Amino acid sequence: MDDDLPELGELEREVMQIVWAHVPITAESVRERLGRPLKESTVRTVLRRLEEKGFVTHDVDGRTFLFRPILDRRRVAANAVQRIAKWFCDGSIEDVLVGIVDTKMLSKNQLEILSKKIALAKDRRK
Repeated sequence: MDDDLPELGELEREVMQIVWAHVPITAESVRERLGRPLKESTVRTVLRRLEEKGFVTHDVDGRTFLFRPILDRRRVAANAVQRIAKWFCDGSIEDVLVGIVDTKMLSKNQLEILSKKIALAKDRRK
């Protein structure tokens, strides 16, 4: 896991959600999809910071920058969970997961689906 993966601010997370959902995407398209009014220059600045942090890259088509994610959404989420585990559970992912189950954040059906996905992931690791 990338322990040195930089944290994302609230706006950076919003932009990443849009980039993950609409690959490739221009800064103007990101701006149009954001839930708040921002100037395109502000969005370009956020995208540039995300590029500096290693979350996105871009290609150029004519004069248009097309952004795409470098890091998979699951990888970034797993890193965030690892950070939470370090902060609150002495690094124990198991404690985080048990807490999620104990607080009923997942339905019985979701737990069964998750169990199957874990079994498949475990088989892939062999």
